[in-house]
Amino acid sequence: MFDATHYLKRILTARVYEVARETPLQFAPTLSRRTGNQVWIKREDLQPVFSFKLRGAYNKIVNLSAEQLDRGVICASAGNHAQGVALAAKTIGERRGKPVRAVIVMPTTTPLIKVEAVRARGGEAVLAGESYSDAYAYALRLAKEEQLTFVHPFDDPDVIAGQGTIGMELLRQHPEPLHAVFCGVGGGGLIAGVAAYLKALRPDIRVIGVEAEDADAMTRSLAAGERIAMEQVGLFADGAAVKQVGEETFRLCRQYVDEMVVVSNDEICAAIKDVFEETRAILEPAGALAVAGLKTWARTHQVTGQTLVAVASGANMNFDRLRFVAERAELGEQREAVLAVTIPERPGSFKAFIQLLGHRNITEFNYRFADPNEAHIFVGVTIHNRDEVASLIQQLEAAGLRALDLTDNELAKTHVRYMVGGRAPHIRNERLYRFVFPERPGALMKFLSELRADWNISLFHYRNHGSDYGRVLAGMQVPPEEEVEFRAFLDRLGYEWVEETHNPAYALFLAAG
Repeated sequence: MFDATHYLKRILTARVYEVARETPLQFAPTLSRRTGNQVWIKREDLQPVFSFKLRGAYNKIVNLSAEQLDRGVICASAGNHAQGVALAAKTIGERRGKPVRAVIVMPTTTPLIKVEAVRARGGEAVLAGESYSDAYAYALRLAKEEQLTFVHPFDDPDVIAGQGTIGMELLRQHPEPLHAVFCGVGGGGLIAGVAAYLKALRPDIRVIGVEAEDADAMTRSLAAGERIAMEQVGLFADGAAVKQVGEETFRLCRQYVDEMVVVSNDEICAAIKDVFEETRAILEPAGALAVAGLKTWARTHQVTGQTLVAVASGANMNFDRLRFVAERAELGEQREAVLAVTIPERPGSFKAFIQLLGHRNITEFNYRFADPNEAHIFVGVTIHNRDEVASLIQQLEAAGLRALDLTDNELAKTHVRYMVGGRAPHIRNERLYRFVFPERPGALMKFLSELRADWNISLFHYRNHGSDYGRVLAGMQVPPEEEVEFRAFLDRLGYEWVEETHNPAYALFLAAG
């Protein structure tokens, strides 16, 4: 097994700069001021493929034998690794005067923009399967059939060493003391390489990994002392949505990674906004993980006066995700609170409520008549910190108004805020569920085909968030005596779901009766 000294030699001799750039380490004055630390951002989004993945892909392919290069390479990816392999193969082919075939297996659900990006860099895009797992299995089979060399996205010593050159650059660019370096974690290739290099030369520097809360395979694995395979992962930070980390990356992380931080999608959105304000660059969700983790870690541990580095690992953002990011950034930064407030249904109540809010900025205001005696208001309010919400609720309740904090209520944030006013008093036996639909043709038809014809759909809300899955809210009329059959339907469907029938946001704004 290779130790840090071995990886140090591999990293020092890695041949990444024949195609990759030494990216700048940029000081972030606004983040520094807000966190009370010296914050620096390593700009891997400025690579030719807008991601660090090019480093590892090139270092793997350039070290192949002439015979292997003649046969060609293959990978499975729908994102940054795909573009890295395609460009690496094209560059090496041009240097040797003989093309290097690069086959990129991508799921059939891959957005056309990513398929075209691979083809533009000389790769053969092959669409197979509906998921990354399907594409991966097909790529392995094709590699064997056509004797192609498989280029793993993270679990390979040459790939890890290529990514580790980021750590080498960090120490050269910032010879002064560094307290902690934050890396986003998917399969673990980036953080394994960076950690191995830093711990070999500067073991005093803390290396901290960051994962999305719904794709935290490394965090779970390190806690368990063995690799954990997740059944499902969230796909918002799709560049780091890995169900199981690599064997070699896990081994290195156990030895050299000091800590893991888990962040929410809202915190990722806030980090994207932070980096935009600092640089005018728009990171993809996975690319902003490190910045989100840095902020969360500094706040949680009440750290000030330290020098912290976040690796901005990628900027291949789908344009249609920007709406979702903008909507959720304020929540992630804890600069917006979402409340449900019940006021008396009488003249002057609105004015009295607004007066209680004082000079706070109202970001959203939805009202629906509830009954002759009271009205329910869905309101967003700008806040300076999370603690302000509790005092605001106390202030409202002291004035005789019932108030409920919905800031962390996923049903309220994803669906209800766009549906206020949808009450239907005549509906009976309504059950409410949040589903995660795959964003592929036939997903809705499968749902409708599995659903029994006599279970009426009483409510349905879908909104495209630019993700690789659809967030759907569905109300269905199911008599209590048919509970067992309904559960069987949910099992057959195979989609992720959460029952929201008893969610207070539903009761206040959408409930049938």
